Amino acid sequence: MQVHEKKRGFMGLETKFKDLKETIGNFPRVVVAYSGGVDSTLLLKVCVDVLGGENVLALIGISPTYPKTEIEEAKKLADLIGAPARTIDTHEMENPDFVENSRNRCYYCKLHLFRIACELAGREGYTHVLEGSNIDDEKDYRPGRRAIAEFKVKSPLFYVGLNKKEIRTLSKMLGLPTHNKPSYACLSSRIPYGTAITFELLNRIELSEMFMKRLGLTQVRVRCHNDIARLEVEPQKLPEVLKHREEIIRELKQFGFNYITLDLQGYRSGSMNEPLEILGHLDSDEKTA
Repeated sequence: MQVHEKKRGFMGLETKFKDLKETIGNFPRVVVAYSGGVDSTLLLKVCVDVLGGENVLALIGISPTYPKTEIEEAKKLADLIGAPARTIDTHEMENPDFVENSRNRCYYCKLHLFRIACELAGREGYTHVLEGSNIDDEKDYRPGRRAIAEFKVKSPLFYVGLNKKEIRTLSKMLGLPTHNKPSYACLSSRIPYGTAITFELLNRIELSEMFMKRLGLTQVRVRCHNDIARLEVEPQKLPEVLKHREEIIRELKQFGFNYITLDLQGYRSGSMNEPLEILGHLDSDEKTA
């Protein structure tokens, strides 16, 4: 069964969940590309429930594009679920195609990750590699899906038609602590296309976001426009940012930003893709890639 293509037609949540378990049941032994996020945690949990922990491996990539706190949390969650976990060092920062940060940046990153995952699966007797895309990912520019197709990686949540809200509902039903975890994406997504990705920029963004989260701003992005920080928080949290204005200015300047701005539109996923849409650089195929 080719489960990297989405099932069509309307289904209720109960039916989708049943379908998800049946779909995963077709894969005897699986490697799950695991980040500790909402989507991949639900996927990992259902894989363990259906296949048994001995037939599931949570593969966690260690990269400068992901904060150490996220990696440690992913390890703890895998242990909680009962899945053996393994970390691998990814080396996308050694790839000039990734570092130059073109609009296909995500493709080069996923190409590297899934090549490692598929090679490991082949060596160790796993039959499939799975990942956690959902149908809401169709709404944004996702060049990484090209790599998913090239390596024949399976996307069960996407296949059965689950969206983010439904994934959170199922996660809560299964008692997963990620059911209300804020959405997250790799740190390189904070850097505009065409600006080279460097260790210094990634570190500056990571430190800034860690500080903002300590203020209680859990859903936050620090978008890096050279020496300008553009802060995105949920619209209802805008007054909270102004309340801590002086602290934020002081800390973020210490991290290397000269100017700190607040985006009045608030947090939205994929805001760095907006200039591509305005300029007409994305066609319909790319938006659903």
